[in-house]
Amino acid sequence: MPARGAACWKQSGTAALVSVREEGFVVQEDRCMIWEGRRVKREIRVYNTLTQEKEVFVPREPGKVSVYVCGVTPYADTHLGHARPSVVWDVIIRFLRHLGYEALHVQNFTDVDDKIIQRSLEEGVPALEISKRYIKEYLASMDALGVQRADYYPKVSEHIEEIIKLIQGLVDKGHAYAVEGDVFFSVASFAEYGKLSKQKLEELREGTRFEVDPKKRDAADFALWKAAKPGEPAWDSPWGRGRPGWHIECSAMSLKYLGEEFDFHGGGNDLIFPHHENEIAQSEAATGRPLARYWVHSGMITLKDTKMSKSLGNIVSLKRLLEEYPPALLRFYLLSTHYRSSLEYYEGKLEEMKRGWSRLNEAARKLREDLAEAQEGELTAFDQETLDNLERYADEVVDALSDDFNTAMALGVLFDVVREINSYKHKGGFHRQVLQKGWDILQLWAGEILGVLELGQQRQEGLTDGLMELILAIREELRRERNFALADRIRDQLAELGVVVEDTPQGPRWKV
Repeated sequence: MPARGAACWKQSGTAALVSVREEGFVVQEDRCMIWEGRRVKREIRVYNTLTQEKEVFVPREPGKVSVYVCGVTPYADTHLGHARPSVVWDVIIRFLRHLGYEALHVQNFTDVDDKIIQRSLEEGVPALEISKRYIKEYLASMDALGVQRADYYPKVSEHIEEIIKLIQGLVDKGHAYAVEGDVFFSVASFAEYGKLSKQKLEELREGTRFEVDPKKRDAADFALWKAAKPGEPAWDSPWGRGRPGWHIECSAMSLKYLGEEFDFHGGGNDLIFPHHENEIAQSEAATGRPLARYWVHSGMITLKDTKMSKSLGNIVSLKRLLEEYPPALLRFYLLSTHYRSSLEYYEGKLEEMKRGWSRLNEAARKLREDLAEAQEGELTAFDQETLDNLERYADEVVDALSDDFNTAMALGVLFDVVREINSYKHKGGFHRQVLQKGWDILQLWAGEILGVLELGQQRQEGLTDGLMELILAIREELRRERNFALADRIRDQLAELGVVVEDTPQGPRWKV
């Protein structure tokens, strides 16, 4: 039996089919991949930054997808630029799971970093307290946007042992060297350095405009471990007390949670160099295997042709936007342009986007209402023609998302669905089967996968309300049994999640 969302391949190139067979798949003449006797996957093509080409996606393990996405450095408020890669990967993973893949999603937090340390010194608060505060804010904002939580959120501070072990392995293999408590990676020891960013090592050396650390053997070498400085968080290591450099964390954590090779590595295109280039060098030097099969980079959100970033001070607070606009509208805006393109933001942009988003939501709302009064009976030729058109549009949505996760094109097709349904009703059509088909398409793709319908947000809020009512009922029962310790523990843990419980004479109340 086909898995949910199973669909056949379109005609593919011979080379792609050969590579799929080499991975242990069988390709039928109708271009469906099968394994374990099941037809389960449609062809997905992904633009790989490493090869600068679209490639047929072939997972490392049949039926499974492993994803590592570089997360945020939590030292300031969450902004709109943080939301884009998070929402993009949320859609990608929802889509892959819909097609039947078992997805494992890891996203790190860089909670040990120069910027966090600087904020710590300015506020007189421990660095890890700073990062903890902003991690909590980031997760709350992503929850509000309907972004599903990753399976793991590893932090640098919790993986020092793995980082030290990886660095020691690089030293032992001659890819790294220690000098006065610092450890540097030797880029000259890795022959393929520059293969992701397409930069040549000699040009990098010549283009160095900052003062080179005299302890380095080569200007292009980068730090794996930094000797401790006063006031900084530090850990014991074979090279003395210190802390990790920026790049080594992701190699150590991806190795722990996903193994020596995984499917997707994601992040903003500003990370291609030096971060991802250095990740490749240190990881592949350590393991002798490719780090990731597909490197997927999203474009920046720009303000007057300048990328949005905390360091530039031109951020747009996500918390403020979530107070002013529906989360589903923000997702609609973030998905309205292909993820690899830059996305412009300016005052009034969301108001412009709201017109189209409202039209899509109003059509879905009206369609759901019409279903309550829709007619049964035999299908006419006109009904069947509309059903066939809707089926074609449903396939086109899958085609769009299968073509390098093109959410902009998918949204365009969903507006075609709206026009088809409106035309059908305008001409007198009102058959339940036709309207149900239109609703199913919008509810699935606009609601569950893209998350741009308020209906999906309302379902999420309804679930939250129900769960909170259950939790508070259990807590009240504990209070009646005078088990105040456990009741208080529930209240305190809810508070850590940002939910405040107030005990009133009328009963408990809660708010976020």
